[in-house]
Amino acid sequence: MVKKLLHTRMRVNDLERTVAFYEHALGLKVSRRHTSPRGAQLAFIATPNSDEEIEICQMPPGAEPVKVQPDLMHLAFEVEDLTAFAAGLKERGYELSDGPTPSGSGMIAFIDAPEGYEVELIQRSK
Repeated sequence: MVKKLLHTRMRVNDLERTVAFYEHALGLKVSRRHTSPRGAQLAFIATPNSDEEIEICQMPPGAEPVKVQPDLMHLAFEVEDLTAFAAGLKERGYELSDGPTPSGSGMIAFIDAPEGYEVELIQRSK
């Protein structure tokens, strides 16, 4: 039986560009880095109030490039105040790709991460 979710892996072509996005746009922190036994460069990003991490993986040179299909998957993060969060993103040079839009549970918006991955931002109704 599964005990708990530990991490979600996303392959990228440019590890540093992706890590910079999660650090600068969303304020997340890298918890650790290492090279896998297969030679991939890995960065694990901690998620607030959760044990789960995001594993960012760049395969060694010569590997087939990553091509993210539109709407293949996304990560979703809860924010306290979506309007204020979006304003902070804009100050740091990032724009929402969609929203804010009312939803059944509050407000949602999206921002595009490097390489085609999408991040959903959710403000829950109070």
